[in-house]
Amino acid sequence: METQAVKPRRVGTKLTRLLSLNVAPAKPAASAQVSREKSRHTGTETPTPTLTQWLLYCRPGFEQDCAQETLRQARQHKPVIAEQSDLINNSGYAVVALNEQALSFRELIFARQLIRLHHSIAALPDRDRLTPILNAITALPGNFGALWLEVPDTNDGKTLSAFVRRFQPLLETALREQGRLLDDIKSARLHIFFPDKASVLIGSSDPYNSSPALMGIARQSIPAEAPSRSTLKLAEAIETFMDKSEQTRLLRSGMTAVDLGAAPGGWTWQMVSRGIRVTAVDNGPMKGVLAKHPLVEHLKQDGFKYAPRKAVDWLICDMVEKPAKVAELISAWFVAGWCKHAIFNLKLPMKQRVAALDAALGGIRTRLDEEGISYKLQAKQLYHDREEITVFLSKTKNR
Repeated sequence: METQAVKPRRVGTKLTRLLSLNVAPAKPAASAQVSREKSRHTGTETPTPTLTQWLLYCRPGFEQDCAQETLRQARQHKPVIAEQSDLINNSGYAVVALNEQALSFRELIFARQLIRLHHSIAALPDRDRLTPILNAITALPGNFGALWLEVPDTNDGKTLSAFVRRFQPLLETALREQGRLLDDIKSARLHIFFPDKASVLIGSSDPYNSSPALMGIARQSIPAEAPSRSTLKLAEAIETFMDKSEQTRLLRSGMTAVDLGAAPGGWTWQMVSRGIRVTAVDNGPMKGVLAKHPLVEHLKQDGFKYAPRKAVDWLICDMVEKPAKVAELISAWFVAGWCKHAIFNLKLPMKQRVAALDAALGGIRTRLDEEGISYKLQAKQLYHDREEITVFLSKTKNR
């Protein structure tokens, strides 16, 4: 049976009303009018707030969660005056306008990339797309360390790949001739984002506050011996949450780990490939080389009921269960002193995803804080995740 592609659907509700976050009205003009009324009585002039637009890439279908989380982070710093054009479901990106708030990419869970949006062109001419894009870039201050042409991570976006490959050298040559493009990893990157061939969003990213990967996607190749594609999730998590020195220090040969919900062994494989001995806990079978691997002890038990005979270095967990239940399990392991580090997935509900994550992650923080345990916690929806996020939790030195 043939299936028809589902076209992106616009969500026609203003973000500030949709999220019920008690933010200031998203109408700068109205705010300016109030300021002018006040100035008549006080004799002072209150400047109209200047909004900064941010372009965020995300997994298609998570645009609302991405925008909601971004606005919530902004609220932690100062009152928010926000504008939001209609989000487009399954588009793979969101645009949010804030007043002066500085966003932290590291703390955003759903955002794959964080870009300061400078200019947008809604209707590019068919015969000359280069000139209007160059004119828009000319108005931007400073030079750029890299040029990234990007498209949405959608089926429609993939059809633009050939166009982008042809267009990239034309724009890059022109910018180098102008002296605007330098090979400098410390300078801001220039992002040219094509939602489609007819429009473009132009922005820049701070290399110290953004993803280092094109389109925010840290792609992984599946090893031939790995028993399942789930191995890619743990591989990406390790690259995302730990730099090279941390990987060397925290993932040493001879360490021990427990993998809860291990079968068929994708996550276990990542550990044993680093020389780490794994207790794989799952009622299902381990497959491939892991079925009789010398570094693997397979226990056919329920992961939620298993308790280790002695403490291990790592707990890894990819079980299908409500996020609150998994969070409670992880907390119990850390409180009992059964592990030092953990990487685990939290499966997301269909609705109220941000609220569910707040409850799960907040529960972990509360429990560990009550026990006086110092820790580092990071969470991200990785490229190889689906309806889930991945969390890294590590004990640190006592306070």
